[in-house]
Amino acid sequence: MEKNNHMVTEFILVGFTTDPVMQLVLFVVFLCVYSVTMVGNTTLMVLICKDSRLHTLMYFFIGNLSFLDLWYSSVYTPKILMTCISEDKTISFAGCVAQFFFSAGLAYSECYLLAAMAYDRYMAISKPLLYAQAMSLKLCAFLVAASYLGGFINASIITKKTFTMNFCKDNVIDDFFCDLLPLVKLACGRKEGYQALMYFLLASNVITPAVLILASYLFIITTILRIRSTQGRLKASSTCSSHLISVTLYYGSDLYIYSRPQSSYSLDRDKIVSTFYTVVFPMLNPLIYSLRNKDVKEALNKLLK
Repeated sequence: MEKNNHMVTEFILVGFTTDPVMQLVLFVVFLCVYSVTMVGNTTLMVLICKDSRLHTLMYFFIGNLSFLDLWYSSVYTPKILMTCISEDKTISFAGCVAQFFFSAGLAYSECYLLAAMAYDRYMAISKPLLYAQAMSLKLCAFLVAASYLGGFINASIITKKTFTMNFCKDNVIDDFFCDLLPLVKLACGRKEGYQALMYFLLASNVITPAVLILASYLFIITTILRIRSTQGRLKASSTCSSHLISVTLYYGSDLYIYSRPQSSYSLDRDKIVSTFYTVVFPMLNPLIYSLRNKDVKEALNKLLK
């Protein structure tokens, strides 16, 4: 008998393994990662708020990125920890919808925010004389608000489309969270329209910001190559190196998961990549922006003293 989305009241998250020992090991690992994520991002936000040296537009964006990563990690990790130590692997239909909505909204928002940060670095390096006039706090606040608004509008569209499909095959999700591809595998009926929407959202939320970031960095590289002194080149490069590392890690894992043809999907392999951008990446961002940044390290030393 076929089941549709109205009859499905809950989903079962398979997770990573059914071995009790490995589940305990994974619980400890994810708990440590989540703890570092919470402490790292919270500390970075506190430093940016408290230290006057960090009251610049670049750190305004970094602080918002930390807030987003803190929220992003909290969408997944508490549920992962529960499934590791509990025999109950279920998630309610409403809980799955909420997790899917927030994960999509935050992921899309991060794509837009990273693009806005690339534009900020482009203006700071390529047009330093116009930077103060062009990049006002009002404009930066608008870019951050637009990133969230655009991300969650698109998340509303994909969430509605996903959960109005018929889930007739099963209610077992072969993943550790309610992700797009495992849910599509559970759906039955015609999916051509859904796949077209998925590719449209991929183009508008991931590829378009990636192109804008690439264009910004092409102009930045051109500007840096025109600088005659080696010290000047190194100083200009250092201001955008952390952001470039962050973009490479985030977009690399995102594009690997969602831009491949459906025939090449491997859920076991994709679980590992999904774990990186959902759980590990939010932990790495505060490390990337603090360990490579003299101002943040000095602010941290001042706070500790």
